[in-house]
Amino acid sequence: MLYKVQFIYRNRVFTEILPGLPYISLLFWTLTLLLFNSGQDSLMAHDEGLYAWRSRFMVESGDWIHPWSTPHHKTPGPYWLIASAYTLFGINETSVRLPSAIAGILCVLLLYEIGRILLGKKVAWLAAAILSVEFLWLQYSRLGTPDVPMIFLVLLAIWSFLKAELHPQSRFVWSFLAGLSFGLGFLVRSFMIVLPIVALLPYLIWEHRRHRHLTNPMLYLGFVVGLIPTCIWLWLNFQYYGKNSFAELINFVLNLSSGERNNNGLEFYFWNLPVRAFPWFFVSLLGLGVVLRRPLPRYHLILIGFPLTLFVELTLFPTRLPHYSLALYPFIALLAAVGLNWLGRGYTNFRLVMETNKGTRRQNTQRIPYSLTPSLPSSLPPSSLARNFTYAFGGLGVILLIASVVAFSVGDAEVRKYAEMGLVSGIGWLILPIIWIARYHYSQKFLTVRYWIAGWLIPAWLTLAVAGGTGILCDYNPEIKAFIHQPEIARILSSSPINFVQTGGKTGVLLNFYTPHHGQKVQQVSELPAASYAWIPTKKMTLVSQPYRVLGTVQKVNLIQLLNKDKLKS
Repeated sequence: MLYKVQFIYRNRVFTEILPGLPYISLLFWTLTLLLFNSGQDSLMAHDEGLYAWRSRFMVESGDWIHPWSTPHHKTPGPYWLIASAYTLFGINETSVRLPSAIAGILCVLLLYEIGRILLGKKVAWLAAAILSVEFLWLQYSRLGTPDVPMIFLVLLAIWSFLKAELHPQSRFVWSFLAGLSFGLGFLVRSFMIVLPIVALLPYLIWEHRRHRHLTNPMLYLGFVVGLIPTCIWLWLNFQYYGKNSFAELINFVLNLSSGERNNNGLEFYFWNLPVRAFPWFFVSLLGLGVVLRRPLPRYHLILIGFPLTLFVELTLFPTRLPHYSLALYPFIALLAAVGLNWLGRGYTNFRLVMETNKGTRRQNTQRIPYSLTPSLPSSLPPSSLARNFTYAFGGLGVILLIASVVAFSVGDAEVRKYAEMGLVSGIGWLILPIIWIARYHYSQKFLTVRYWIAGWLIPAWLTLAVAGGTGILCDYNPEIKAFIHQPEIARILSSSPINFVQTGGKTGVLLNFYTPHHGQKVQQVSELPAASYAWIPTKKMTLVSQPYRVLGTVQKVNLIQLLNKDKLKS
């Protein structure tokens, strides 16, 4: 009897814990990458520095609605998130990046939930794990910008639509949540939320007869409720600034759509995405081929229609920047998971295919689930493709090893940081051919497809862990941090207000944040009193007529002290 009680208790504990294992493993997988740190943090300019400084200005001024002297061109959602973190944890780099890190974790978990519905648990976990090790995605999950929080709201809306289909009895609640997500998206990212909304229209319109989302009034009610914070902010700004409040938001979008930036033409995303999402972009092309040949019933316009429509929108929009494409990365991860899962079938069946090709007529009568069955043309059998990918990335590992050794021997300290990444990545990619050779040449049957898939994920994870540990993903401007922490400079900055004389650009943005006490912003040094301190660009020093002394220089900006003429004469 006691044995039965113990068995029932153990079985109950097992069944209660087991459903949470994917979430626990994904949390560990993602959170560790977000936490790896060199011990030194510094902000990236422009965007992160601007959001950090403006949020700090909100907190210090006590005005969270209209602290600016003129109408602002962006909605306040990201500033409110960072300012809230400042209020809770103090003004520092960690607080700047905390909202994006939380949103990044939630995106990984949401992608798992979406993948479970679309593709099953195995492929869903694989997609979420791949998203965490996409370089640009991880980088922006560790930056204080609104991109990842907006994508969280988009994924939340997509998940809500899917849940509304699965649970018709609760469709009003789920549709309200979807509309609320889009409405809050406007608060976080202004008119940029329109792009993913438009990308969902093929699913919302062409599948309307089935899901009826567009005729659900709760969708529109949720959208209106989500817009309430933005509308209140606009109304208060209208009372403070006048009619230009809304015009500034429109003008900012018009300026972005008025011409290309950095000569990024129509071809920009065709090469930038493969580079930034390497190697997962190429694996996702396999997944795309699999899904195109065997379309997913009911959800094809989400898995394929959404990313393709969004890609076209981003390509046609004149301002093309790498982080604008971040909303594509969860879907690259989903398709890459499909492709890698399909390649895994080729790894498993390689011996059987070889024996069949030699004339041994064997047949595998086992029924294979849908997510494993799609196949590409028979002229390129999955087993050969899996082997070719394995040895190709093994060869890439050798090239990275050689390049890293050369970089270590001839490069400076900055180059060596990237050489460490290359070294770890090179060693990691050698795992794939080692596993393949051990299984198929030395009959190590325990090396199942799980080990082979791990051989894809672990090198990417280790490479990004090294990137975090060496400061590549957290310490973007160490020179400025080192300068302001010099004892004499730190004493002056902490005890005296510092004026700004025509200090702009990236360095000016960072100095705005890292200067504790701000003085005046002026055009000429002559406008400042004697014995005051000021930041001034080196190229503007020839215009200074008053006596001064240079206390230090960082990134072509000088910290000077104006001297008293009377004291000089005495």
